[in-house]
Amino acid sequence: MRYLPLTDADRQSMLATIGVQDIGELFADIPQDVRLKELVDLPRRAGEMDVERQLGAMAARNTSASSVPFFVGCGAYKHHVPASVDHLIQRSEFLTAYTPYQPEVSQGTLQVLFEFQTQVAMLTGMEVANASMYDGSTACGEAVLMAQRLTRRTRAVLSGGLHPQYRNVVEMLADLTEFPLHALSADPAGDEDLIGAIDDETACVVVQSPDVFGRVRDLSAISAAAHEKGALLIAVVTEVVSLGALKPPGEMGADIVAAEGQSIGVGLNFGGPYVGLLATQRKFTRQMPGRVCGETVDANGKRGFVLTLSTREQHIRREKATSNICTNSGLCALAFTIHLSLLGEAGLMRLARINHANAVVLADALSGIKDVELVTPAFFNEFTIRVPGKGIDTVEALARKGVLGGVPAARLAPDQAGLDDLIIVAATEVNSADDRETYVKALQEVLS
Repeated sequence: MRYLPLTDADRQSMLATIGVQDIGELFADIPQDVRLKELVDLPRRAGEMDVERQLGAMAARNTSASSVPFFVGCGAYKHHVPASVDHLIQRSEFLTAYTPYQPEVSQGTLQVLFEFQTQVAMLTGMEVANASMYDGSTACGEAVLMAQRLTRRTRAVLSGGLHPQYRNVVEMLADLTEFPLHALSADPAGDEDLIGAIDDETACVVVQSPDVFGRVRDLSAISAAAHEKGALLIAVVTEVVSLGALKPPGEMGADIVAAEGQSIGVGLNFGGPYVGLLATQRKFTRQMPGRVCGETVDANGKRGFVLTLSTREQHIRREKATSNICTNSGLCALAFTIHLSLLGEAGLMRLARINHANAVVLADALSGIKDVELVTPAFFNEFTIRVPGKGIDTVEALARKGVLGGVPAARLAPDQAGLDDLIIVAATEVNSADDRETYVKALQEVLS
């Protein structure tokens, strides 16, 4: 049976009720330059085997992250995930579980989320964490909205070192809710005057460390300046493994931490799903988006777990909700918790040291190539190099030689001047000495 439930008359009636002329008006917020002008170049219909063959041929054109030396980062990192993580998250109790509305039948899920919150709070140096968000970028956007509720101000100041895609999320929210936004230009050298941009109307300052160029930043002075003006500091972390080596944001005065947890327990997965982390001070808990799981006792005095805070619109009236987020990437949060539990504190610190050591060796080797300059003086496992010519061309040439050598900075921020010759390079524990040697040799050949 053909499934064609609506006639043209039905559609016109629906559009008239909504008050628009055509379906295109429903997509007015999507810029014209990113909309398809015509149908995708694919057959209108085909048999199942034909579809499999065609899609398989298209997929084969990709170079997978596991097939060649891989040095791509910029917010999504290739780390080793133990096989035990994937095995455990596929247990039926977890794989089919949904929102734990009824605690009496959801104790396992609730306990996992409680442990997850504990781990995130300890990692970030904060007092409380929620039961996860979509990903790091949306956690960043939610943190800005949270700061506006807390300060009763609207102006947000964004560091030029904030990942451009995180910035785009905040810019979208600013467009929709019409709050003032002061975004500094991307600055690989780190010379931005962020403190000078804070005024008496500022709700929050958003700073990433390590930033998008890999630069490690001390947030203490920025925190003090923000607090002096009555603003909050939002610290963003895209590489959560760095917290195994660096001082946590909470110890540098951060009020809210928004982070991407993908590096622990979650593969690259073609860009998602990932898991957003959000942590804050206890006094701000009521304005935190998402959900919070708490520990309690039952009627018999036995330890148990419940949802103690659910201020999302799925649970309460929309006008009272702190967020409309309707999922929490629960399976990814579970993978995060299992992997971090396997590592333990000592294991995470050792993993962080290996990441940093590998990056230092690679940075020294690459900057030793003629006409290649190391731009980032202090970094964790990611750094930026300057190459002669365009970074995009260099990365493409490296790919043809079987090396995925990083992300051209200009690809992340195409409208920003001064980034054309920069490549952002990441090195993690999965990169061997042979991988690094292959990269150096390939880059020498490309630039010769």
